[in-house]
Amino acid sequence: MATRILLSALCLLLPTASVAAQWTAENPGSDNITVLGHIPLGPRLSVADTDLEQEMHRPFAYVARMVYGANGSKGTDIVDLSDPAQPKVIYRWRIEDEDLHMPTGGMDVKHFKWKDRYYVVQSLQFGAGGPNTDLGAVILDVTGLPDSTLVKEVARIHEPDLPGGFHNIFVYKHSSGQVLLLSTVSGPFANVYDLGLLVDGGAESAQIARVPVPESALGRGSRRGYHDFYAGFHQETATDRFYGGGTGGYYVYDITDLDDPKLLVTLTGINGVRSGHTFTPSPDGRYVIAETEYRYAPLRIFDLKPALDGTVSNIRNPISAWTADWQHLVHNHEVRWPYVFVSGYLDGLQVFSMMDPQNPVTVAYYDTYLGPPNTDRYAMFNGAFGVDVRNADGLIIVSDMSTGFWTFRMEGFRGWDGADWGVPNVSSAQAWDSE
Repeated sequence: MATRILLSALCLLLPTASVAAQWTAENPGSDNITVLGHIPLGPRLSVADTDLEQEMHRPFAYVARMVYGANGSKGTDIVDLSDPAQPKVIYRWRIEDEDLHMPTGGMDVKHFKWKDRYYVVQSLQFGAGGPNTDLGAVILDVTGLPDSTLVKEVARIHEPDLPGGFHNIFVYKHSSGQVLLLSTVSGPFANVYDLGLLVDGGAESAQIARVPVPESALGRGSRRGYHDFYAGFHQETATDRFYGGGTGGYYVYDITDLDDPKLLVTLTGINGVRSGHTFTPSPDGRYVIAETEYRYAPLRIFDLKPALDGTVSNIRNPISAWTADWQHLVHNHEVRWPYVFVSGYLDGLQVFSMMDPQNPVTVAYYDTYLGPPNTDRYAMFNGAFGVDVRNADGLIIVSDMSTGFWTFRMEGFRGWDGADWGVPNVSSAQAWDSE
């Protein structure tokens, strides 16, 4: 009964789907989405997240590779997008003695720039019974691309006291000039590493800070943790902010002073949310899009203004919600205001507009996976896993767990700059060369 009441309440917040928004095997996408290219990468459920470099002279994407059951591999694929219509894998990094390492393998992947060199961070998770259970990430120097012979491993991050690896990571150019790696760990906090210090050889781990998960009714002591997060500069207050989803809900911190993270807002006690997952703000930090990982869950949209203004300290009621199909589950997302680009598992690429945050509207879609739901894990775990957008020209990429790697264009979207929309020019894309 409680579940039915929750779903009924959420349906009141969801935009009405039009008949034109229904897709079939014969018509898997909206007319305003063009498929540029597609390459299979391996067996079903062997592809995880993806990341796209932002500089046009470096047309490279990175795809995390994982093992599910007996299928897949453990590492990273590097894709050359010199011609987005003809993507091609030019390098494959795999962990040594791959068969000895227990699943899962590669999960999240991010790139960064430091001192005019380019690097990739591949997060890793290896299970008990094999080597490297404490290995969280491998860093590759990819400056020499497209010459794949110049790719080399330069560092590894181990956490012997926190085995289990890094499920999710985020790379952020802090206002101090430091390039930070935020990582999930098997503890009640997110670890923060100084990537410049690490690749310069200045420290074995370069772990410099932690952002805690507050205790709540759903998690106390060590029984709490983050699942995913985002960091961005908040222009109005000139502060660095952390947005994390984890045990109990979602949390916003001021991390300008990394030695003293300050909790600004909590989003807990939300009906239907025991643990937060992907959590992404609008460029001005007012609105947040929040995912939680269970079937039928929509993306909830919250307005943080009452908390940021000091009227309240906790927010528990969304102002709206969005989903592609109420029977499914939407997953990762990238915000390029007013658009939100979603990798929607069984629903593929989805794009909705938040021009009116109280009435999000689907504007484009393409289903990258037309196969059946999963039968040997929870049903929604298949299809589009990761999504990214290149701001310079609007190129969209999607990694699909079973069908591989895709490139797209959306009609009328030829790039993104916040100034064009009257919002701060802030997204997951980092300004590596800014002072």
